Amino acid sequence: MINSFHTFDTALWSRERDFFAGLWDRVGLPLTGAITTLFHGTYEHSPVGVHKDRFATFMFGLRGRKRMRFWPRRPWDEPVSTKVDYADHRAESFTADVGPGDLLYWPADYYHVGESATAAPATSVNVGVPRQDHHAGYELESLIADLDPDRLTGRGSLDTLLRHHDAPATAPGPDADGLLPPTLPEGLATPVETLRAFSRPDRLTRRVTLVSLRRWTAEGFEPVPPAAPPRPLADTDILRTDRRARVVRAADGDGGSLCAANGHHTRTPLEQHELARLLRALSPAGAVPVAVLLDAVTPGAHREAARTLLEELESFGALHRGP
Repeated sequence: MINSFHTFDTALWSRERDFFAGLWDRVGLPLTGAITTLFHGTYEHSPVGVHKDRFATFMFGLRGRKRMRFWPRRPWDEPVSTKVDYADHRAESFTADVGPGDLLYWPADYYHVGESATAAPATSVNVGVPRQDHHAGYELESLIADLDPDRLTGRGSLDTLLRHHDAPATAPGPDADGLLPPTLPEGLATPVETLRAFSRPDRLTRRVTLVSLRRWTAEGFEPVPPAAPPRPLADTDILRTDRRARVVRAADGDGGSLCAANGHHTRTPLEQHELARLLRALSPAGAVPVAVLLDAVTPGAHREAARTLLEELESFGALHRGP
């Protein structure tokens, strides 16, 4: 299994966005994004057995043949969410075999299990669209901060984000009247204060704006493929826009602007009116010299800021160099 499969290839990610754009027009952009998982191999059945996801699923067959077994409703009465031994419930199920080039869809409320249809390995990719059981907790991390996986382990990991405290998190039990202490123990009070600082309106409003810009430009598929390292642009270089990339912007509250494309964002000192002129000068119909783009911005310090922004937009894949 390879999770977030679309992040490994920008062209694949772009094709997925094209394919699902029509669906988003009808049902709206999924709040936490679709998930993409590649499955390869042979097995008697899915490791978790019969189960139900919160995702409506599109399954693309790539190689070999794979069998999916379905139940429109839960086929057992026991208080369990999955079942590995489902032999007694096979008679109530129906199956669909998927081969290379086939596309199979099933709704989020269907119980299902994957099985090998032949002795040969099968390869498929599932794209899951969240439809049920959305929890606010899924959004919490993205609204607080970007959690870099490299910072989650090792010395100093999250110390720059959430201060580390050795204070105990336990509190004395209730008193004789059955009442708990009126204050939290230090080990809990300090994290609560930290979260309260993150939720200040000035800080949270900017964060919501930033996350929204990235989410709209990712167009349903996050995490997005990584940006390329920025390369210097000369006045004589020619730029053209990418047909799939939308560049969106918002005021940053201190005179500058936030700008996003392809799920990546940056901050620029360009004010909204300057940024609007620069983006209008980017012709979707043809290539434009960098010097012409910079002339659209007020001369001075912001001219070089505009060059830096163009370099970043190119690294995001929103612009391309060409003759």
